Amino acid sequence: MKPAFTAYLLVTTLCFTACSAQEKPLIAEGAELKLIASDFSFTEGPAADAAGDVYFTDQPNDRILKWNAGTGEVSVYMEPAGRANGLYVDDNGHLLACADEKFQLWRISPEKEVTVLVDGYQGRELNGPNDLWVDPEGGIYFTDPYYQRPYWERQQPEIKEQRVYYLAPDGSGLRIVADDLVQPNGIIGSPDGSTLYVADIGDKKTYAYGIRMEGDLFQKTLVADMGSDGMTLDSQGNLYLTGDGVTVFNKDGEKILHIPVPQKWTANVTFGGPEQKTLFVTAMNSVYTLEMNVHGVRRP
Repeated sequence: MKPAFTAYLLVTTLCFTACSAQEKPLIAEGAELKLIASDFSFTEGPAADAAGDVYFTDQPNDRILKWNAGTGEVSVYMEPAGRANGLYVDDNGHLLACADEKFQLWRISPEKEVTVLVDGYQGRELNGPNDLWVDPEGGIYFTDPYYQRPYWERQQPEIKEQRVYYLAPDGSGLRIVADDLVQPNGIIGSPDGSTLYVADIGDKKTYAYGIRMEGDLFQKTLVADMGSDGMTLDSQGNLYLTGDGVTVFNKDGEKILHIPVPQKWTANVTFGGPEQKTLFVTAMNSVYTLEMNVHGVRRP
């Protein structure tokens, strides 16, 4: 690891705490965590499109919502929505959704037409796709933990193992790429497609895997001794984990920043806005934004 810089304390109205030094603060000067809306049941799955608008879910109310980066307004995008959890906007402008109620993976067109991409594995229902990431070739990685839902009729999983799966770019086959985790949840990959980060929330750890050409994973490496519900990366390669607010780790695995969020649980986080410099945070019944000096790493 590189030597730590001199400790730097960033003070804002909400007392953001830097955990190690930065040449330039990650948070924009004078920025404060801004409450956008708080009339939801449980927010999850934020995903930005090419314009910087952010889609997110209110899973208990079975709807996908959209934050307009230009106006700051929030509106209902789709309802019902398969009790969607994690979301991702692919390079063709389609919204991919982990349809938790149906144990499926969906592709939603701009006209809101639904195509089922994944409906089970080897004849058995999935546990409940949770979060996903699309690689540069269009292949889809997603986590499949088991959380018993009140809206399910089933009371136990058909697949005992909680895994990470990969769907090839042509949709030809679904295969297991990681089955050595207790309860995988958050997932994000580097923009060059070389590294996949997976949070094992059941074991309170987050790992990095190398990615081979065909999508297989190798060389599992511990990144942080904490799990995460959702996660994102910034332009400096820093990893943002959730749970107790938002905790940021640099490329060397050093904890460099903690952003308090005034909720019991922070579920997920992404970068949005026209320049991808707005950190968008889903937490319990609310959504927040925070202006940053760094930007996200979504491919153009």
